[in-house]
Amino acid sequence: MITGNIHHLELVPYLPAKLREAIEYVKQHITAETPLGKHDIEGNQVFVLISNDSTEPVEKRRAEFHAKYLDIQIVLNGEEGMTFSNLPAGKTDTDWLADKDIAFLGAGAQEKQFVMQAGDFVVYYPGEVHKPLCAVGAPAHVRKAVVKIDTALVR
Repeated sequence: MITGNIHHLELVPYLPAKLREAIEYVKQHITAETPLGKHDIEGNQVFVLISNDSTEPVEKRRAEFHAKYLDIQIVLNGEEGMTFSNLPAGKTDTDWLADKDIAFLGAGAQEKQFVMQAGDFVVYYPGEVHKPLCAVGAPAHVRKAVVKIDTALVR
């Protein structure tokens, strides 16, 4: 997991070049008018998903992890709580890794939480358990960009 702010990438000099390029792409090409949905950057190897969602109490959210793609989750507008676990995933209740590169479980082991605001990003590598869209106080709207990068490109 790596976290930072898209406007202060100098604070994460260790950020791999491919991830930095993807964040710069979002900064230059994604605006408030960008339509929701999938936008290809490098076909199915690098793409960005734009969404308008609502946060929910952490107890209502399910944890997730991926196998093929890493996530760069960027808050474009709003505030979002995010949980993560430093431990391996436990028993999944939904495993769509083969078809959709996502598996769900109720919660990660020893979850920790932090708050993301507009401009903040977090990178989750495959296998890193995370629970996005957790409410910070009352549920609220959040606009996000989630860049998916095939991990074969960042090894």
